[in-house]
Amino acid sequence: MLTKINHIGIAVKSLEETVPFYRDNLGMEFKGIEDVAEQKVRVAMMQIGESKIELLEPTSDDSPVAKFIEKSGAGIHHVAYEVDDVEAAIAKLLADGVRMVDEKPRHGAHGTRIAFIHPKSSNGVLTELCQAGH
Repeated sequence: MLTKINHIGIAVKSLEETVPFYRDNLGMEFKGIEDVAEQKVRVAMMQIGESKIELLEPTSDDSPVAKFIEKSGAGIHHVAYEVDDVEAAIAKLLADGVRMVDEKPRHGAHGTRIAFIHPKSSNGVLTELCQAGH
């Protein structure tokens, strides 16, 4: 079902303050910033080899990322695994009794289709399923 780790999501208070560290100090390639209105975040994607880091800045005080930062502080928010078919992956997990945040895919950054597994089903780790855009 899973094909690879797609990215690691990191919640940040400010992209402007955070991007330079990943780009200039760590040498990651900056791939751009995208607003994802549905999730109330601005996303900066950083590339290092085949791996990606997704920096998430909340655009509203009621966004899930803002609530995460308020509760836990800035830091690792989620791990995203790539799947070939997000709908099939959701169906299998639901059939296996896994609790999902999203029982239907939604739109993610960079044209992806995504769904989150509830942390209570994944030992406290917010887990994202990510199907690449075509």
